Amino acid sequence: MNPEDAHALDTRRLEQFVAVADAGTLAVAAERLFITQQALSTALRQLEREVGVALFDRSGRRLVLTAAGQELLAGARPLLTGSRELARAVRRRAAGTPPAFVVGHSPALADHEVFALLETAIRRHPDASVTLTQVFPGRFVDELLSGNLDLALRRGVDTPADLTSAVIAYQPLRVAFSSKHRLAQRDRIAVRDLRDVPVTVWAPERHSFYTDFLIAHFRRNGVEPHLRVSRVQGAPPATAALLDDDTCVFVTDPPGTCYGGRIVVRDFDDPPFSPVQALWLPHTVSALRADILSAAP
Repeated sequence: MNPEDAHALDTRRLEQFVAVADAGTLAVAAERLFITQQALSTALRQLEREVGVALFDRSGRRLVLTAAGQELLAGARPLLTGSRELARAVRRRAAGTPPAFVVGHSPALADHEVFALLETAIRRHPDASVTLTQVFPGRFVDELLSGNLDLALRRGVDTPADLTSAVIAYQPLRVAFSSKHRLAQRDRIAVRDLRDVPVTVWAPERHSFYTDFLIAHFRRNGVEPHLRVSRVQGAPPATAALLDDDTCVFVTDPPGTCYGGRIVVRDFDDPPFSPVQALWLPHTVSALRADILSAAP
């Protein structure tokens, strides 16, 4: 059979292929799958015949993926997750209990900001049950692939290899200070005003898109920022200024005061606009998700 004309892949064999790729040996994978090594070996050979190429290099003690095998593995994980999610959704729909649509968001996005991005779509689906949960960005891929999340929102632009993404909004950033800070009484702030002010972030340079985004904005304005990594993870960004009176924090809160007047939020003369990115599994369909992507402000 010409590989270009191959039929749709058997998901059971794909599950077995992923198990072998993860285990590295037939013996370990067969034990995990509760089948014999011979049955597993036969299934892999059949899969290779279906795609028309070798998926493993069998010259050593361990099975090593070929370039074609690596390509198949990258696509197999989200495809299998999508297949499982579709089966679950069908069963729940038949039972009259559609599952909650779970949206994970990074700590850089506050609950009220996430709701504002989803509100229009939620109104269009009055029967939908939606759950919002905070998830650290490093967990997004695993949580989506495991089916624990239906959609993830973060500040970023890069797309992980196993996922699909879209930027759904741009939000103007402002700066927050302790009310005791020397710049707290200014009506507006320029980046050059922060030349000697520590900037609190939640991850070091080159470990977070958001941190790198802020650094780039400073450098475009001729300022080298003095970064300070927050001692408290998962709290609203403005709270960093409660712990350190000398720092500043980039936020999306409205201008004014918060936390009983202990924090002031000021506009920038030339604000950076931070992208909000949605991440989800390829090979999946969701009317609610489609509306979220199209209706976000």
